[in-house]
Amino acid sequence: MIFQIVLILLAMIGAYAAAHWKKLPVEICIFLTAVAGGLAGAVVKTPPLLELPRHLVEGAFPYLDVMLVFSTATIFMAVVEESGGVAYVVRGTIRLFYNVRVLALLVLMIIVLIPGALTGAGSVSLLVVGAPVALALKHLGITERRVAAILFIVAGLAAVAPPVNIWAMMLCAGTAIPYVGFTYVLGIPVLVLGTITMLTLGLKRVGVSDKQAALAALPEVPAKMTGWRVLLPFLVFFGFIAVSRIWPFETPVIGLPLQFTASALVALLVSPKRIDFLALSRKTMIRLLPLLATTVVVGMLQQIMTASGVRGFLSFAVISTPLILLYILLAVIIPFSEGVLTYGGAVILGIPLIWFLDSIGLHATVVIAGLSFLWALGDALPPTALIGRLSMMVSGYKGSYGSFLTQTWIPWVVITIVSVLMVVFSAKLEFLVRWSM
Repeated sequence: MIFQIVLILLAMIGAYAAAHWKKLPVEICIFLTAVAGGLAGAVVKTPPLLELPRHLVEGAFPYLDVMLVFSTATIFMAVVEESGGVAYVVRGTIRLFYNVRVLALLVLMIIVLIPGALTGAGSVSLLVVGAPVALALKHLGITERRVAAILFIVAGLAAVAPPVNIWAMMLCAGTAIPYVGFTYVLGIPVLVLGTITMLTLGLKRVGVSDKQAALAALPEVPAKMTGWRVLLPFLVFFGFIAVSRIWPFETPVIGLPLQFTASALVALLVSPKRIDFLALSRKTMIRLLPLLATTVVVGMLQQIMTASGVRGFLSFAVISTPLILLYILLAVIIPFSEGVLTYGGAVILGIPLIWFLDSIGLHATVVIAGLSFLWALGDALPPTALIGRLSMMVSGYKGSYGSFLTQTWIPWVVITIVSVLMVVFSAKLEFLVRWSM
């Protein structure tokens, strides 16, 4: 039986390698991997050939709730951007804090964190606020290579930050763990690591900078835009969260998608300029299509791996690895799984890993939080390197990809150490989960 499962696994690896060699999109690569695994498994009737279509269809839907959160949150941020809210906040930061460098860097960090934290995708942070923040950082006297490195690390941390963490959501769905208790165990490390990143990469000034030149380079703000127009939609969203926490038994559960939808409507109503909501929504969904497709095909891959026995085989491999060696390998295997399979790495490796570590007394919620930081780093690794490539594009850095990666080494090492320590000492960090309840 093990020999048969190894052959199925080799067929899946071969299919992915061949698809990648043909330079197909990563979504198609993962889909062909799932199909190849199903066909190879059909030879030994695990699963039978006639059941392959059913498994593929069923596998497309486990993460429907994640896709709804992702879509509604991104549309909300798109409305805020289109109304001029992003430009207003970035210009205000430069106008108020230009001469207080540390504060300017920290406020710009928060601006990058918010879109990714609300949508679960670092790419959304870069697409929504990346360009104006990159301009602001350059006019603070930071080189383009350092700007690209800052954007990548902070956008990755944004994807990890609460309230929406796609890796954590997928792992919770696959391990039957409630998606609760992540606020502080994710939020505190994100803020600390983001601050370290901004200070190590952004404090050094190169050349002469000018405040008026910086303001002139930033996008213009609609004449009637004010602070309350920007703030009100976010107050509505966080108000929903606060009410459910203060009166948990009296408040109906409406879910994150409806909360984001209501916040988007408020942002639309208070916008100082007219926005074609349908056109903006279509444009946003087209931009999101690759990430939504990745979520669908990852579910298919998970279903086929379960039906064919490959998932159980990998689970056995995880629990058979000596614990100390496993901790050491996390720093390498987890980021590379993200670089190859994007969110598929969390499903394939993360689920058996969580089951095993939980069984030996570690705290599953804290472990999931710690691993999320490592998966965020993997978004800079080939072959996908989605956030890494996007960071270079948004910042305008024209150097080699290798030189961009080497610039990130200090925050990369710090984040890796913190992540592994969170996993190892997860039981001692349980109080952070209790605080979030």
